[in-house]
Amino acid sequence: MTLAILGGKPVRDTYISYGQQWIDEEDIQAVVETLKSPFITQGSTIDEFEGSIAKFVGAKHAVAFANGTAALHGAAFAAGISSGDEVITSPITFAASGNCILYCGGTPVFADIHAETYNIDPEEIKKAITSKTKAIIPVDFTGQPADMEEIRKIADKHHLVIIEDAAHSLGATFNGKRIGTQAHMTMFSFHPVKHITTAEGGMIVTDSDEYAEKLRLFRSHGITHEHLSKDEGPWYHEMVTLGYNYRITDLQASLGISQMKKLEGFIKKRREIAQYYNQAFSDLEGVKIPSQLITTDSSWHLYSLSLELDKLNVGRREIFEALRAENIGVQVHYIPVYLHPYYQNLGYKKGLCSIAESWYEAAITIPLFPKMSNDDVESVVAGVKKVIEFYLK
Repeated sequence: MTLAILGGKPVRDTYISYGQQWIDEEDIQAVVETLKSPFITQGSTIDEFEGSIAKFVGAKHAVAFANGTAALHGAAFAAGISSGDEVITSPITFAASGNCILYCGGTPVFADIHAETYNIDPEEIKKAITSKTKAIIPVDFTGQPADMEEIRKIADKHHLVIIEDAAHSLGATFNGKRIGTQAHMTMFSFHPVKHITTAEGGMIVTDSDEYAEKLRLFRSHGITHEHLSKDEGPWYHEMVTLGYNYRITDLQASLGISQMKKLEGFIKKRREIAQYYNQAFSDLEGVKIPSQLITTDSSWHLYSLSLELDKLNVGRREIFEALRAENIGVQVHYIPVYLHPYYQNLGYKKGLCSIAESWYEAAITIPLFPKMSNDDVESVVAGVKKVIEFYLK
């Protein structure tokens, strides 16, 4: 244990990360049983996992991938994105939301976020549409769904494909309906800090038979055993498009099936912690709590405070380091995608999305995950209050 930057003993004796998986004996046994089975990859467990996700969100199809980024790549391929196409997305997201467009030869177009929700602003989407626009990739930042009603109206008017990046929002609702059917394709992620985990993994859900077929081809080398041009026997297969090996394994799927049994409990706990934070920080000068649309019910992947820097005598960096020294594992989500050096080299410039850049300068994510105890939550609150109150002007 080291001394806190502010002096004395830290509010916690042990470090708490901003996110963490919760694996129990039931999960471990599920994986062990698969290890003992004839198939540890490309067996029926994957179908079962896909079915559990499709049923949960109310979609016709679910297609599993090795990770969320691969799933987004598959969705971009299925949507037909190619050279010369523009795709509008949010700058406040992990780089994969923009990268999947580049993978297919398209051009990411970043539309600014809404100042209150931090999700992509439908009015900014309208401004970004050109004759080259092919699709929109809204991002459900922190677990709050983007304004899918307005985005769907825009997409329908301009005949655009919507690929919803719902990596943060499994179990969230928009207008009382679970995320997963509002877009043409929706991606979920199963990274360890997400709502459920398969270690790594992703899923695209869709009601489109055409998209589902393209997704399944794409994740498996573009090879099919169906609709063949030759009848040479049951062994015969054909590669009909250029695909990738983006397949998930039965081991991962068995973990996912087990985790799905606990999903609603995980989300309930996340919402309880978020509500506790809201109450604790609503009157704390120097920070602003997240704003939620009344049409949404977030599944709270992240809890990000916005620092009121004009009321503090230090910047975000000092706050970040002081909280880390209190053993509170804060993080920042996200650097606007177009500010990364690779995107800068493509010609994107600072100043493109002013609200997103202002958000980034002030954003700080505090721990939130279902395995947190009441003492964990209270120590996070104590640490934030201690640091913010110390640095108030």
